[in-house]
Amino acid sequence: MVVGRPLLTVEQIQEKNRELADRISADFKGKNLLAVGLLKGAFIFFSDIVRLIKIPLVVDFLVASSYLKSDSSGEVKIYYDIREDVTDKDVLLIEDIVDTGVTLNYLRERILMRCPKSLRICTFLDKKERRQVDVPLDYVGFEIPNEFVVGYGLDYDNKFRNLPYISVFKKST
Repeated sequence: MVVGRPLLTVEQIQEKNRELADRISADFKGKNLLAVGLLKGAFIFFSDIVRLIKIPLVVDFLVASSYLKSDSSGEVKIYYDIREDVTDKDVLLIEDIVDTGVTLNYLRERILMRCPKSLRICTFLDKKERRQVDVPLDYVGFEIPNEFVVGYGLDYDNKFRNLPYISVFKKST
């Protein structure tokens, strides 16, 4: 297996993160913000973005998946749930990539049942071509084509997360 061509550079990623953090900071100014990172894929993006947000916030995490290697199983499994009480808080769910929308929609509905004051979604990558479930996205880093990507936290079989850029993944034959 090899990593294919670069899709997004380190510089493009850093610039977009600054833009997103500025928008989030302005939109949530004076609010009770709870930033929830969806692990594992979003861990690098989440870390970078929360450090750039210029308002006080509380951090929590959620571990969920519907993927095995590069294919969606269609069944969402939650391995670790939010521990903070979301009731009457402004929640920002931070995701690495929105593909089919199945996992994110499931998590969104679960969070909304807990009665947050508001729920907004920030995703680093949006792969609209694959969408099966329409999920409202409030902050989008990059819209990408329907190609499997790795790097900057995203993986193939739990590998390549440590690449500092986004690359199209190609299996060697």
